[in-house]
Amino acid sequence: MEMSHDKPITPRSEDYSQWYLDVIAAADLAENSPVRGCMVIKPNGYAIWEKVQQTLDEEFKNKGVQNAYFPLLIPEKFLKREAQHVEGFAPEVAVVTHAGGEKLDEPLVIRPTSETIMYDVFSKWVRSYRDLPLLINQWANVLRWELRTKPFLRTTEFLWQEGHTVHQTQIEADDFARQMLEVYKNFSRDYMAIPVVTGEKTESERFAGALKTYCCEAMMQDGKALQYATSHNLGDNFAKAFEVQYLDQNNTLQYGWQTSWGLSTRSIGGLIMTHSDDKGLVLPPKMATMKVVIVPIFKAESKDQVMPIVKTIKQQIEQVIGNRTVHVDDRENMSIGEKFFEWEKKGVPVRIEIGPKDIEKGQCVLVRRDNGSKNFIEYHKDTFAEAVETTLDMMQQDLLSAAEKRLQENTITAEVWEEFASAIESGKFVMAHWDGTVETEKKIKEEIGATIRCIPFDTKVEAGMCIKTGKPSAQRVLFAKAY
Repeated sequence: MEMSHDKPITPRSEDYSQWYLDVIAAADLAENSPVRGCMVIKPNGYAIWEKVQQTLDEEFKNKGVQNAYFPLLIPEKFLKREAQHVEGFAPEVAVVTHAGGEKLDEPLVIRPTSETIMYDVFSKWVRSYRDLPLLINQWANVLRWELRTKPFLRTTEFLWQEGHTVHQTQIEADDFARQMLEVYKNFSRDYMAIPVVTGEKTESERFAGALKTYCCEAMMQDGKALQYATSHNLGDNFAKAFEVQYLDQNNTLQYGWQTSWGLSTRSIGGLIMTHSDDKGLVLPPKMATMKVVIVPIFKAESKDQVMPIVKTIKQQIEQVIGNRTVHVDDRENMSIGEKFFEWEKKGVPVRIEIGPKDIEKGQCVLVRRDNGSKNFIEYHKDTFAEAVETTLDMMQQDLLSAAEKRLQENTITAEVWEEFASAIESGKFVMAHWDGTVETEKKIKEEIGATIRCIPFDTKVEAGMCIKTGKPSAQRVLFAKAY
């Protein structure tokens, strides 16, 4: 499917997949690159990623995590040192065999993830228990040779952060992995306005080489799940492969216990699909760099009357919500309607309209992007800027509430196969019993396209019968179709 900046946005009800591409194009977030499966992230799209970076980076540092950077190219032999890992990534790996006009003595892998190159270095950094915990994160690009791609959701090259840690004990490692998942959950809810279900992946869905994989699963408007972020308890598997060892308090050599955790530009795809509508992008105010656009309405003879007021309004608002958050669209080569249409497509949370008639009344019009509601506000009052801020806060909360309502109303419990299959087909999240076998998990996926998204943390121990086989089950798990 193609992204075209000029074409109308396809309604969600007509073709959800094309709608998604149309929104990206209309909002000027990204475009296809000459390299198959890769995209150019344009300034509007990258601004969202910068918000992600800024917010999460602060949260990571509050946990004691430090940033570093590791090479893009990894010796192929490193991947082979961790057998499960290389098996998991083998189909997606791109390998460099020639450079400088010559064949390399040893092939180099373009990083699909950085465990192997980082842990080789960690083996030199970690010597004693005094060096632990080692808490490292890097912001980087990775490459996985995806056969079926879609902007932000699944691309050959993408941006992400990957955290990697070393701890003294398995308990410490597991606790930290759970802590980082909570960071993602809170960020998703408080900033992206996306509620998520948190839980543990099944054995077949674990990260290659991990002891446990924890995840955040979000519901998109079409009812499909999106794996929003993951956090892994790696056990001591990688430590043994890469000799990440330390002398403990008793001067005994021990292997470290490790975690890795990450969130990528895939989250932007989730943001688009959670909130946007048939008019274009809808951004939660906390994720918008441009939070307010002021559209002055004037003719040549009234410009000098309107623009000084506009300048004052801009200054007042930015004093409250921050510098560079308000844009004035005073272009004279576009109609007012064209301007409204453009900013709607780009998802600016609040639009302010003001013209000579408004000035006579001492007011301006505030329009919310999410619901189109209009309010007249007196701009000369001391509380004007605070009223704009309150509008942004209300929009943020309302978007979260709408997403929470969608998740709640479209998550059901199924007891029999027919009910289960029907709910999956209609785009629901379904809590159902499962007999715990990989075989049953595979059969369900083959028959109706649903996968076990996670074993939710808040799932109660509840004896029942597997939705597919009728065999005994100790608890329900979350099924859904997924991106």
